[in-house]
Amino acid sequence: MNILGLNAYHGDASAALFADGRLITAIEEERLNRVKHWAGLPVHAAQTCLDHCDGRAVDHVAISRNPRAHLWRKLVRVAAHPESFGRFASRTRNSMQVANLSLGLERAGITRRDKISVHFVEHHRAHLASAFFASPFDEAAVVSVDGFGDFTSMMWGVGRGHRISPQGSVRFPHSLGLFYTAFTQFLGFPGYGEEYKMMGLAAHGEPRFLPQMRNVIRVERDQMRLNLDYFTHHSRGVEMTWDGGTPVVGSVCSPRIRELLGPARAPGSEIKSRHADIAASAQAALEECYFALLNYVHRKTGLKTLCLAGGVALNCAANGKIFERTPFRELYIQPAAHDAGTSIGAALHVWHEVLGQPRSFVMRHVFYGPEFSEEYIKNELNDAGLSGGRFEEDALIEQTAGAIAAGAIVGWFQGRMEFGPRALGNRSILADPRRLEIKDILNRRIKHRETFRPFCPSILKEAAPDYFETHYPSPFMVQAYRVVPCQRGRIPAAVHADGTGRLQTVERVTNPRFWKLLRRFGQITGVPVLINTSFNENEPIVNTPREALDCFLRTDMDALAIGPFLVRKDNSKSDACLALVEACK
Repeated sequence: MNILGLNAYHGDASAALFADGRLITAIEEERLNRVKHWAGLPVHAAQTCLDHCDGRAVDHVAISRNPRAHLWRKLVRVAAHPESFGRFASRTRNSMQVANLSLGLERAGITRRDKISVHFVEHHRAHLASAFFASPFDEAAVVSVDGFGDFTSMMWGVGRGHRISPQGSVRFPHSLGLFYTAFTQFLGFPGYGEEYKMMGLAAHGEPRFLPQMRNVIRVERDQMRLNLDYFTHHSRGVEMTWDGGTPVVGSVCSPRIRELLGPARAPGSEIKSRHADIAASAQAALEECYFALLNYVHRKTGLKTLCLAGGVALNCAANGKIFERTPFRELYIQPAAHDAGTSIGAALHVWHEVLGQPRSFVMRHVFYGPEFSEEYIKNELNDAGLSGGRFEEDALIEQTAGAIAAGAIVGWFQGRMEFGPRALGNRSILADPRRLEIKDILNRRIKHRETFRPFCPSILKEAAPDYFETHYPSPFMVQAYRVVPCQRGRIPAAVHADGTGRLQTVERVTNPRFWKLLRRFGQITGVPVLINTSFNENEPIVNTPREALDCFLRTDMDALAIGPFLVRKDNSKSDACLALVEACK
């Protein structure tokens, strides 16, 4: 039985295909149409999934939205705030697109309406399912926290076997995720999904504005409560664009926020210590509420096993303190905890909760995207006018590890593409963490991003206890642990301003080639750690060999390990290389 899960008509649109309860393919639309966080119907992603159906038809389509959820509450809200009617009408049009999903899929040539059963799964139920049903646990507390979805910003419950029982939720207009978004905007990062920038900046400041933040948000039992004097989303609504292209979310702060913190930072202007202190204060307030919620959930459930999803679950700084600040002792965080992961969750909800099927799947890795044959890669190299040596695996690893140890920055394009926001060893740019200057080199030559943001370390799982104070595995780069003080000087490029690293623990069983590269680099240097940043330059992570070659040629990477080929860049690019760059624009 095939189930196609979709996150559609929403930011980070995606598709996931399950066959008999096991994940076959998962991909975000942005990786195919090259528009970051793309919102709309993920036609290309859905078609990519269907290409892996082995000729079998899709039986069920599950979407992580339910237009009927809390409909009465929505109508009452609009009646009480008629000034928000215009934006409510926009939301209504979006909901109608969701409700007419089968028609949209048929018009796009994906499925026929008379051949599928369509299931509308409430947004946070999909988040919960994406975490618990993909975890290795038979029983766990399950928590989803984000901005809003289907009029809800948080839901928690208990998962047992193939059922999840919701126990509590937070409804519009209160939201921990929206709180964090508001201050991200206030600090001059207005783009969709830029909360990670404020999180990175927070490590450079002191939380001296925490008393003011406590006046903006508080937690009562499992209920987040915003001081609505500082927000506008509940009264006049928020401008949102979900109909195709990059999503846009308008400002949610009211003018009164300036009474607390002074003027907002203009996008692109100088970042001052005050801005870092505001970021640190917002992060501290989020953590207070986050851990208060998790501790409440623990008291109510008595469980020490926790599963997390929702956009707030990508806050790696907070996640790294869960064992320190709560009684939970076993943890699974959905690697695509943001809305892209709800395509997985919607399909799993249907398989288990609707169809009553037992569990047989654990999401231990994220390598569910496209892959390309050696012949395909060779043809792309030839078309680009590039020549690279072909190596057997051990020789490729030897050459690549040696180049990185000598100071080279290497693009690493191997196997199936990752699903989710992190490059975890198949679409990565790799560098030597022993060289402090490598952070500036990466930013100046390749990534062209804010200097305050950290670069992340990938490390052999078995070596992690030697370098990090917390030993619990972090395979998806969604937890930041404190680096052991005596090791900070050995991997300075991987240590953030607060002494932490957002690590990825790499296991041989889930990514043997990347594990071997880390091991060999460790044998050469004594440090089994690599800087691992996503293979891109202010764009979605590369998907195809041509996109990898384009990024390699237009940036100052030194080498590219693509499949079994290692391409080294000389000082001059051939006319053929330049032609490829132009063709890919």
